[in-house]
Amino acid sequence: MSSDAEYAAFLEKANQDTGVSGGASTESKKMGTKAVNTEVPKVLNQVHEYYLSDADEPFEPVSLKWEGKGLPSEDEFASLVGHEGEISKISKSDFDPRDQYKNVIDAVKEAGDGSVSVFRLELSGTRSEYYVVSVDKERGRIVGLKALAIES
Repeated sequence: MSSDAEYAAFLEKANQDTGVSGGASTESKKMGTKAVNTEVPKVLNQVHEYYLSDADEPFEPVSLKWEGKGLPSEDEFASLVGHEGEISKISKSDFDPRDQYKNVIDAVKEAGDGSVSVFRLELSGTRSEYYVVSVDKERGRIVGLKALAIES
């Protein structure tokens, strides 16, 4: 019986609350980059589109303070969002060859100055983020939408 009692005690200890809330541990495991540190334009909050990949993820607003005159370079953008991995600027036609994200691109154009850049950030393995962004020179910010992609 002592071995059963020891095993039961082991299971009881393993199932105890460690004092870390579920939200905090989930947040620390969440992969991604910084996307908002200033007011988000209304037009971006009205977009309800999903990026289609192995995990269909929603587009989320992007609004980051930016003092540059135009759209950032790859290195500037990586620094802006706090990304240390691989980053590449891709063409709109490579991002959206079938024109299925027209609403996303149009909303980003409207929120910014009409110019649009697409950045692909590698997170790990098969996970990437796509940022579709424009510059809002009037308010000194980069605005747009981002989505997580899982590409196997």
